[in-house]
Amino acid sequence: MIEKSAKKDGKKLKFDLKKFSKTILLNVSEKNFKLSSGIKENSELVQNFIWKTLVKKSKNNKKNELDNKFIKIFKDLTFKSAKEYNVKRENANIDADTPMGTMLKYGSESAKHFFELCVLDHKFSKAHRNGDIHIHDLDFLALTTTCCQIDLIKLFENGFYTGHGFLREPNDITSYAALTCIAIQSNQNEQHGGQSVPNFDYALALGVKKTFKKLYLKNLEKAFDLLIEDTDSQLAGRIITETCNLTGDSPKIDMGENYLNLEFKNIFKYTNDEKLTKKIQNFAYKNTLNETDVKIFQSMEALVHNLNTMHSRAGAQVPFSSINYGTDTSPEGRLIIKNVLLATENGLGNSETPIFPVHIFKVKEGVNYNPDDKNYDLFKLACKVSAKRLFPNFAFLDSKFNLKYYKKDKPETEIAYMGCRTRVIANNYDSSKETIYGRGNLSFTSINLPRLAILSKKNINKFYELLNSKVNLVTEQLLARFELQASKKVKNYPFLMGQGVWMDSDKLNINDEVREVLKHGTLTIGFIGLAECLKSLTDFHHGENKDSQKLGLEIIKFMREKTDKFCEKYKMNFSLIATPAEGLSGKFVELDKKRFGNIIGVTDKEFYTNSFHIPVDYEISIYDKIYLEAPYHEFTNGGHISYVELDGDPNQNLEAFEKIIRTMKEAGIGYGSINHPVDRDPVCGYTGVIGDVCPKCGRTDKDSGIKIERIRRITGYLVGSLDRFNNAKLAEVKKRVKHKFGM
Repeated sequence: MIEKSAKKDGKKLKFDLKKFSKTILLNVSEKNFKLSSGIKENSELVQNFIWKTLVKKSKNNKKNELDNKFIKIFKDLTFKSAKEYNVKRENANIDADTPMGTMLKYGSESAKHFFELCVLDHKFSKAHRNGDIHIHDLDFLALTTTCCQIDLIKLFENGFYTGHGFLREPNDITSYAALTCIAIQSNQNEQHGGQSVPNFDYALALGVKKTFKKLYLKNLEKAFDLLIEDTDSQLAGRIITETCNLTGDSPKIDMGENYLNLEFKNIFKYTNDEKLTKKIQNFAYKNTLNETDVKIFQSMEALVHNLNTMHSRAGAQVPFSSINYGTDTSPEGRLIIKNVLLATENGLGNSETPIFPVHIFKVKEGVNYNPDDKNYDLFKLACKVSAKRLFPNFAFLDSKFNLKYYKKDKPETEIAYMGCRTRVIANNYDSSKETIYGRGNLSFTSINLPRLAILSKKNINKFYELLNSKVNLVTEQLLARFELQASKKVKNYPFLMGQGVWMDSDKLNINDEVREVLKHGTLTIGFIGLAECLKSLTDFHHGENKDSQKLGLEIIKFMREKTDKFCEKYKMNFSLIATPAEGLSGKFVELDKKRFGNIIGVTDKEFYTNSFHIPVDYEISIYDKIYLEAPYHEFTNGGHISYVELDGDPNQNLEAFEKIIRTMKEAGIGYGSINHPVDRDPVCGYTGVIGDVCPKCGRTDKDSGIKIERIRRITGYLVGSLDRFNNAKLAEVKKRVKHKFGM
């Protein structure tokens, strides 16, 4: 509303409605206009009329302003390329130059406009528009939730329905892999965020068991055909059935002695030859194991290819998929882990680095961390593959904030992350269900920390006042959004809720509200630019100064304690996330630069630093970066990730690569990864580190017009071309310095 009024001489004064009304009445009298006696005597009527007129005019002006901005966005989406128009590059995994990519942006921008104008409370829309806060995925405000950890074991049992037909329970690893993709795809179309499988190795190991059993029967039949004359085709089946019935066991990779001995006796009846009987068993087992291994690899290869080629997310994106694995020590689980890593190492059709799924290897002492652990060989393989393909990332189950939930032999208590960093485990709504499966984030909103610091003018008390106010505002906004989400019914989410993917949704009927079951999810407060915030408050960021690091931890601890209090107050799951900012990092600094000007170390670049990270252009050792960022992981219970940047090809020094991962684990990092250049020349096929000139064929980008592919990580995901990065993230990538082992 109007705050100032201008006099004839141009001088601006505080707007006073009473004075303004009296002036109008006086002017009307002087001009000899006829007024009714009621108006002459009651200036309050005039005041009310003027006020209503001004309010209406203000609203119309704001609407016109938004409409004009909206039309301009549509024109730019239609007639400008992504290279020319930054909005088309807000999400680096969408090619907004394609028909469906542009249509997706039409829908997204329209929805934002509608929700901002007609649904959001004015104080929330104003704070979002002004850049005090950022409501993530505003285009889905009243439609759905963010992400989910999909329990494939539960989903596949007895089959599931996708809306156009029923899918039977899979009985082969090939089917398990195919249905995994379908499950991720189906759930993706009912949420706006990522989809993760928390138990990939445990779930698909069941498919390996079924595959081994089927192949063992075939190979036993083959052995009989080759080594015994005149046997009927049903003999192998009868022997296996009889042995299974008597032992309660079945053919599997680690067949027990009891099963093998009884099977030996049953075969011996027909051979009457111990040596031949043993040969038959060995032939069947060895061939089955080899064939199973090959089939698993082919299935994992198909899964990786499918998740990189299924443009089924609104027709313009592949699903944002993540898979967590590494802790299943069963023979079947180990084969799944091995082969999904090998398929990723192998790459796509022309040896390209797969962008999806995000691989997350779960590191646990006693399972895969130490040389005498059963899955240590797979941890070594994970390091080797990550050194080549940037995935897997690493989740550390022994970090104290993850270990507190861990229960041995209960995979549902093993921490699992979304690829971007989201973490859900505590359950204030129902403490008996502090598990991973069937849960996810409902929505999150981020706070512009640098702005609060700038406004505080180095006054720490003032800063905390402003921060407290903004955290309260965001909490209120998250609850308002929850009301919109909670009013939806099961029928609005036929897969997520209708097929029982979300925790406790299988207890609901088709027309029931999803309010109560959604409370298993998290409402999350995020933040961006801690480094710039500290720079504004103390003249140093937390990588430069111990006192600044101390203040940084106090600030994030303050936010975490606030969210914990809201958990108790509302009996819901509030959490704090180290925001994965893609478009946001540029949006906030652009607004602040316009408002406050160029502030050295704060607004003098194109982006704010993500969450609690040390600035990307700051020279720091690997060790120091890890140990400075690690304490923030404990406070950010809604999600976090830390990276280090390496130069050159880490495959040339895998011991050093593993050492970095081990340093992360020992420092108390919850989720971490290592960035390094992954380049590919599509002309000659060379994959490795490529500068301006390809080391294999000697060409440059300009020679043939075909660009060298440069895979880089952005907010947790990989992107296959720097052309897809928005301006802020492109600037950030260019400023990233490489971290060394010692300074």
